Amino acid sequence: MQLRPLGDRVVLKPVEREEKTKSGIVLPDTAKEKPQEGMVEAVGTGRILDNGTKIPMELSVGDKVLYAKYAGNEFKIDETEYLIISEKDVLAVVGSNGK
Repeated sequence: MQLRPLGDRVVLKPVEREEKTKSGIVLPDTAKEKPQEGMVEAVGTGRILDNGTKIPMELSVGDKVLYAKYAGNEFKIDETEYLIISEKDVLAVVGSNGK
């Protein structure tokens, strides 16, 4: 993907949840919750403070993250859905990913 987010923004590919409950009930589209987990596809260069200091990003490509429920803007590229959010809307990194 040739997409470079600006500043402290992150491009995520949302991870879809299971379409069945643990007991085996298939959920219709209207009952599904918006995903809150995604894989980092691209990161910006970092946030710039009022005094001009740049704070580097804590996230890197390949991180699996949890993000705020209604954060960001959704878009499609080649039938694949992505989400651009600010780094402050990322709540946690799932797993260690070698760090």
